[in-house]
Amino acid sequence: MFRLLLHKIVNKIYSIHQYILSLNDKYGVALTDKQLHFLVVGAFGLALLIIIFPIFKWLAKKKLVMSITWIYVFTVLVALTLAIEIGQGITGTGDMDFADIVAGILGFFVFSLIFEIIRQIYLKVFKKN
Repeated sequence: MFRLLLHKIVNKIYSIHQYILSLNDKYGVALTDKQLHFLVVGAFGLALLIIIFPIFKWLAKKKLVMSITWIYVFTVLVALTLAIEIGQGITGTGDMDFADIVAGILGFFVFSLIFEIIRQIYLKVFKKN
């Protein structure tokens, strides 16, 4: 199942890549593949920054820094678990399995929940305002 999902993602990225290359050719712009990656990834990253910055700013104003931290860690863990699964598939050290990614992320959810319960108890007992 993971291979099918990964295959679909790769095919979609390939389609977008080919479309951008066709625009490059259509308009006679002689950009290299690296120059196109520079422009597209740079623009995509900036778009994400513009979208995500106000959300994180709002969370910071509400003093929800733990939420910002959690979102960041969650994002890193998704990338890491994907990399691990892809690495297992390439090296043959394990099966590329979407269920492994889900299990890892679920583990993070459970550990986060336990941590937050303990944190809230600590804040209520020791941090009286």
